[in-house]
Amino acid sequence: MVPFAGYEMPVQYRSILDEHRTVRSAVGLFDLSHMGEVLVSGPEALAFARYSLVSEPGALEPGQAQYSMLCTDDGGVIDDLIVYRTAEGYLLVCNASNRDTVIDHLGVLAGRGDFDAAIADRSDRTALIAPQGPRARELLAKVSDLPLDDLGYYRSVRGRVAGVDCLVARTGYTGEDGFELFCDARQATSLWTALRDAGEPMGLKPCGLGSRDTLRLEAGMPLYGNELDREHNPFEANLGRVVKLEKGEFIGRAALAAIQQTGPRRRLVGLVMRDSAIARRGYPVHVDGRPVGVVTSGTASPSLNERIAMAYIPAERARIGDELEVVVRERACRAEQVKLPFYRRSR
Repeated sequence: MVPFAGYEMPVQYRSILDEHRTVRSAVGLFDLSHMGEVLVSGPEALAFARYSLVSEPGALEPGQAQYSMLCTDDGGVIDDLIVYRTAEGYLLVCNASNRDTVIDHLGVLAGRGDFDAAIADRSDRTALIAPQGPRARELLAKVSDLPLDDLGYYRSVRGRVAGVDCLVARTGYTGEDGFELFCDARQATSLWTALRDAGEPMGLKPCGLGSRDTLRLEAGMPLYGNELDREHNPFEANLGRVVKLEKGEFIGRAALAAIQQTGPRRRLVGLVMRDSAIARRGYPVHVDGRPVGVVTSGTASPSLNERIAMAYIPAERARIGDELEVVVRERACRAEQVKLPFYRRSR
């Protein structure tokens, strides 16, 4: 257990490697109740969401979700999040470490635009439990009557799971199929226990932060504080597709439009180490002995049996197949640029 964003969080229950492989082969159970949940409601909830986010929440159907970001005026990323269109309004699920920042930022924007919208922090009253893996759908089918086959990717539906009222989403952060169950925090223990008991015959195991990080890295998914922050913009992180300039005015639009026009000055790239070394966050990246960038995340991939990493380098140096060096303990180690994601499920 470690302190994380004001919570005590499990790095691992037994083994990061075992938990990682369980998610890839069966089903792992994550407690993500540390995440922030902020509801935007009221007559002008949509107008406010469109003004605040870089994506287009106006395109969402009831029950649909989209990946989005809050950006600064200069295009830097305040937080990446998922926005759900619900019966009450727009539910923003943000990173735990940015929860207060997100709420404060939204409050400032609401006042700036004089929107008739309410912002409610529901984080403390909301639990989030996530079964992830190829047998996650089978697990939920055992404990609910939800129409899971009709629940598409980035969709949600409300219903009862193991007798607990939940908002059931299908987004995921592991590269596998999976579900996210939002429920009243007072029901979290009973929901977790029911899922654990029903899943044990399938090989279910509880999973912690360690395997969540190796899984998301294999899937090429960014982590705020590593790949995303106020010093980097969506186009540099290869997430320009999220930015919807055509929707009209929103925070950061002018800066992001200029970056789209000229192109980003640096790019996030995938690396596979060709020398026997593991690249870690903060390690320098060199070309011909000269520093050009820095590693944002790195690990030994349990699924691929490779040493993988992501790094920011100058845009003109970002070419799949090109080699560069990562400095590991004062030794320059060869690495090759590869296409992201490193891992893609076949099922």
